[in-house]
Amino acid sequence: MYDHILVSVDLGHDESWKYALPRAVELARNCGATLHVMTVVPDFGMTIVGSFFPKDFEVQALQAARQKLHDFVSEHVPDDIRVHHVVGHGKPATEIMTAADKIKADLVVIGAHKPGAQQILLGSTAAEVVRHIDRSVLVVRG
Repeated sequence: MYDHILVSVDLGHDESWKYALPRAVELARNCGATLHVMTVVPDFGMTIVGSFFPKDFEVQALQAARQKLHDFVSEHVPDDIRVHHVVGHGKPATEIMTAADKIKADLVVIGAHKPGAQQILLGSTAAEVVRHIDRSVLVVRG
């Protein structure tokens, strides 16, 4: 049914993956799919903001995220699941959609929590992905 499943995790917030990752693992196992586990390192956006950090800060942040993602997968994804690690850099929703296109994901699995006022006004990453992506999305509520 699925060949490539993309699941996005925020390594700093367990709620982002606590329910979504086990569901993605289950689907990958049942379908014999490759599970692409992704995390996104946000960019600074404005040049003036970046000027407050060392020149190689983003490179170091990406390397640290890659290592943390590998450690996370080793701890939370069973060995019988084929896994690819994906580290994005930029706006989370945009990076998720770009990765889904690149890997030709059949399904994107994303965690969502009960929206608060901020998410209703600004929109959450999950909501933005659902609104704009051109493939199936499974939103797993915690």
